[in-house]
Amino acid sequence: MPNYPAPALSLDETSRQELLKWTRSTNAKVALVLRARIILLASQCVANTVIAKELSTTTATVIKWLHRFETAGLDGLNDAPRAGRPQQVDHADIVAATLEAPPKKYGVTHWSSRLLGTHLGLGNATVAKAWREYGIHPWRSETFKFSTDPELVGKATDEIGLYMNPPENAVVLCIDEKSQIQALDRTAPLLPLRMGDAEKRTHDYVRHGTSTLFAALNVATGEVTGACKPKHRRQEFLAFLRQVDRAYPDQELHLVMDNYATHKTQEVKD
Repeated sequence: MPNYPAPALSLDETSRQELLKWTRSTNAKVALVLRARIILLASQCVANTVIAKELSTTTATVIKWLHRFETAGLDGLNDAPRAGRPQQVDHADIVAATLEAPPKKYGVTHWSSRLLGTHLGLGNATVAKAWREYGIHPWRSETFKFSTDPELVGKATDEIGLYMNPPENAVVLCIDEKSQIQALDRTAPLLPLRMGDAEKRTHDYVRHGTSTLFAALNVATGEVTGACKPKHRRQEFLAFLRQVDRAYPDQELHLVMDNYATHKTQEVKD
């Protein structure tokens, strides 16, 4: 018996382009991509049995979606509304579960959206949406410290006052130092970027000791006065204060510093 080609499914160019767009999308549902391919193959005179074999599905599935397309067009390829009331998920319940530590059986200390979704019988996208709504970040962890300074309240009040309402015709500087900065250098010069070749540098390096960065931030302008010193003793700190004084001649200075021992020596106070 001769093997005649199947009659081509009628498909206008607009629908064809939309179906091709579905098949190329990385966000489209797998089921929707399958249906789009069924229609595209049918429009090329491919038999139903051949379509089913090529797409690893059944002939009944091919016939179903061809009929849905012929009846309702592209809209017919979408899933029909499910019966019953849509499930209502209270995001507050998800957040409440997030704030509880995971059970020991899971062997973890923090929830992930997938793990909590499995635990609650929900999709991980639903859990992630609730976290975004309430600003919850279970994967983040930070530190805190209690101050033992009996004058903390007074100092904090003065500091906040300087930031929020600085004195007129005066400069407020926030001063700190970063110690133990490693001075590293590559063992060979950098090979610059070239056509068709990326910038290259050696994987190893040599140490040239450490340095301390002293910096004074002008809280009003954002200007930084800085200096690098080999050590961070009172001598180096005093030298930096004199540098700051020269940077703001004839101006009243208010300095905000931490309780580092170098900052509290008699020479610094004087």
